[in-house]
Amino acid sequence: MSLITSNSARLLRHQLILSDGELARFGKLIYRRAGIVVNAHKREMIFNRLSRRVHELALNNFSEYAQILESHPEHPEWQTFINALTTNLTSFFREAHHFPVLAQHAHQRRNGYRVWCTAASTGEEPCSIAMTLNETLGASLSGPRIWASDIDTDVLARAEAGVYRLSDLDTLSLMQKRHYFLRGSGENSEMVKVKRELLASINYLQLNLLDANWASVPESVDAIFCRNVMIYFDAPTQERLLQRFARMLKPGGLLFVGHSEHFNYPNIPLRLRGQSVYEVLESRA
Repeated sequence: MSLITSNSARLLRHQLILSDGELARFGKLIYRRAGIVVNAHKREMIFNRLSRRVHELALNNFSEYAQILESHPEHPEWQTFINALTTNLTSFFREAHHFPVLAQHAHQRRNGYRVWCTAASTGEEPCSIAMTLNETLGASLSGPRIWASDIDTDVLARAEAGVYRLSDLDTLSLMQKRHYFLRGSGENSEMVKVKRELLASINYLQLNLLDANWASVPESVDAIFCRNVMIYFDAPTQERLLQRFARMLKPGGLLFVGHSEHFNYPNIPLRLRGQSVYEVLESRA
């Protein structure tokens, strides 16, 4: 982008105003499509992320952008809108206390162990799960055992590519770095790529947790990772998702959530087993 074009873009964003009415419209749109709750505290974030799109489409204001989304529920701009307003903060072995719990659980079950990672983002979490299962159960010989989904198609493309900065691996052991990653050479010497064998154990797919049908993931799994996701949902949406997760989990299956997520819905057969880990109590309905 030339300096002139860049300056023009900044000037346009400076001239734009996100009114209360427009903020409310975007809030309704993202809630209806993705279940994400936004309010006035997210005004600056929404302005910064959507003003770039308003400029790219040569629109005059945010209302014109909202009209594009409202024009048709299957308009291709919807995916760009969702990608812009989803948050993707992740790292390898984030909330590290979960992975020994996962390893012990998998060791007790072993055969056919399957995990659903509901917010794959750029792939660090499903890769961490895959490394844990490989070290516990050995390499998968029968295809994927981790289903890793996300609503954001941009981050899924990066996850499937499996390319990261060398500095992203700082939390990994030397053995893990050598065993699961290939280091680039020359100008790419500070980049790494996940080895094909590890990626083969992960099935990446685009999925909206609000979809009525989750046919692209297994009907039953041993563990579900849904960490730092439900903080963006309201209580009714959380309860619906937890009910569905409980039905998917095999008896004794585990649900891993984020460190700040705590749930107490008496009609859902999940009990707190450890730090942000829930266990399903009874057979699936």
